[in-house]
Amino acid sequence: MNEKLLIFGYGFIGAAFADAARAAGYDIAATARTAEKRDTLTAQGLTAIDPADHAALAEAYASANAVLITPAPDDAGCPAFAALSPAPAQKWMGYLSTTGVYGDRNGGWVFEDSSLEPTSAEGRRRVFAESQWLSAGAQVFRLPGLYGPGRNVIERLIDGTARRIHKPGHVFSRLHHDDCATALMASLKQPRPGGIYNLCDDEPVSADTVLEYAAELCGLPLPPVIAWDDPALSGKMQRFYNDNKRVSNARAKAELDWRPRYPTYREGLSAILTSVQAGKKA
Repeated sequence: MNEKLLIFGYGFIGAAFADAARAAGYDIAATARTAEKRDTLTAQGLTAIDPADHAALAEAYASANAVLITPAPDDAGCPAFAALSPAPAQKWMGYLSTTGVYGDRNGGWVFEDSSLEPTSAEGRRRVFAESQWLSAGAQVFRLPGLYGPGRNVIERLIDGTARRIHKPGHVFSRLHHDDCATALMASLKQPRPGGIYNLCDDEPVSADTVLEYAAELCGLPLPPVIAWDDPALSGKMQRFYNDNKRVSNARAKAELDWRPRYPTYREGLSAILTSVQAGKKA
């Protein structure tokens, strides 16, 4: 009998992790709030669960060998924690958090044992949600800016929606969604209840640097510069640019024997462009 994985919140990373886990022989159950999305998941061969169906959710949680939690928390904490009421169990549990819990470090490096100094309400909620899941023996994965097929600067340049937001001296870390999935799979093989891991690539750089590389790669012009504090930008975007830091992935490499397939934005964007071009030719 195959092992079972429950994904609470089937989004960008949930889908990538599901693909990797299915390839490893797992049966996948996933929550989805809308009937339309549940129908889509069922058509893909997953067991779709309405998170409001408490009996079905409890059954899926009890039978799962592994559980991934992805939703963003609110002021009351993680909605999945409230729904599942987990006690420390003999199963792998992973909670996806954010490197936003570290706050602003003026471009300096942060590690898993760095102090948590979030500068936003979202970051403070994540700190609380992390404490909830750590109390249940989950592993916490702190994620930076995520990209991959359907969510990347290559496709935004092609369709004309890319924005060139500039803040002098600002850098951040990023991660291809496939690399996130392989790190989670590595943790499944080497679980450490209560472990905390930064998952990111090897080269934190500015958004300008990534956009310039992508434009050159595609042979497309750069969009006009927008100042990071332009009033036309959303509050969420401006809060993102408030935090300036470099994130270390050394612990994940050492403990999980994990290496990103796309160690920098260059490899990741090149692969995406190849995929986009192949799709146009098909």
